[in-house]
Amino acid sequence: MSGNGASARGVKQVGYFDCPGGGQVVVDGRVAFIAHMKAPHGTTLVDVSDPARPRQLASIEVPPGTHSHKVRAANGLMLVNREAHGGQPSSPNPPRGLGIYDVTRGSRPREITLWRSGGTGVHRFTFDGRYAYISPEMDGYVGNIMMILDLQDPSRPQEVGRWWMPGQWTAGGETPTWTGRQHRCHHPIRQGNRLYVSYWHGGFVILDVEDLAKPRFVSGLDWSPPFLTPTHTALPVPFPLHGRRVMLVADEDVAKLEPGPPAFLWLVDITHEQRPVPFASFQVDADGKPQPDMTGCHQPCETITGTRFPWRGSPTACASWTSPTRTRRARSGTSCHLCRRARRACAATTCASTLADSCTSSTAGAESTSSSARDAGGASGR
Repeated sequence: MSGNGASARGVKQVGYFDCPGGGQVVVDGRVAFIAHMKAPHGTTLVDVSDPARPRQLASIEVPPGTHSHKVRAANGLMLVNREAHGGQPSSPNPPRGLGIYDVTRGSRPREITLWRSGGTGVHRFTFDGRYAYISPEMDGYVGNIMMILDLQDPSRPQEVGRWWMPGQWTAGGETPTWTGRQHRCHHPIRQGNRLYVSYWHGGFVILDVEDLAKPRFVSGLDWSPPFLTPTHTALPVPFPLHGRRVMLVADEDVAKLEPGPPAFLWLVDITHEQRPVPFASFQVDADGKPQPDMTGCHQPCETITGTRFPWRGSPTACASWTSPTRTRRARSGTSCHLCRRARRACAATTCASTLADSCTSSTAGAESTSSSARDAGGASGR
């Protein structure tokens, strides 16, 4: 299939909607919410009740220097991040935090309030219709932390609890053992009474949130270094695979510690959650030589309904498994004619499948931590 400057195999284009560069896209009911990458474009609401004929309902703009590339929607509410966009001049008193909108009428989104954070704002978040699990910068901390907001009254968001990696709370006398903002919360994902939290070059952590006011460290794993790229997503699979509990962990192919090959998508066994064990990985084709940023993995789709899931990267991919122990590429294609000519994938569609063989990735040097071996981190209820 080809069209609109792209080509693919294994998927079929149903419809097409042209818009400014898209960040996160979510669908709630018959409306798709598209978050954009650069000001003045903030969020576009699109009627997809007829997928072959998507129709714009409304759009929201943001001031210069503001990044609003993430969006979530549930229960008639839309949440969008408001974050400083590096290298761009900003407006006076720029919005930094989490924008909350009433979207019960998709053609007329209405801002309810802006929850303000510190620093550069909120990077990414998830939302279950009541609670927002966010990654804000806050005064007194180095880098983004994990925070839970209660939106029972969306006009008055209330902080319920927060957690930070030991060393982030410099105002409380802590000293980071890393450089700059390398250890920071990217975003949390909730399943049951657990939060699975990606923490950039700090790996990932699993938090017990049985008491939302007091998130408790369960375990974590940090493999950067020896691996070069930061952790973007920690996504638990919502059903067992061959009797095991498995988590997908995506490293983002940017901010490498040094030049190197593309980032990995990992499969981690969390059956015994106090000791997570990586056992397989997927990496786009590479010759082992250093590659430019964004050559490989970025993130998986965060809604898994079966044994196939798309993941975004370069190329974009569709992965599946029959037994999650060996990962290989099954189908691939390249996007624009320049990339095809250069024999380099940029925005293609790929299908990766995992087969029941014993090809696993080495994780030598990865640092595993559990609640019995590591400080429980910071936590507080508000």
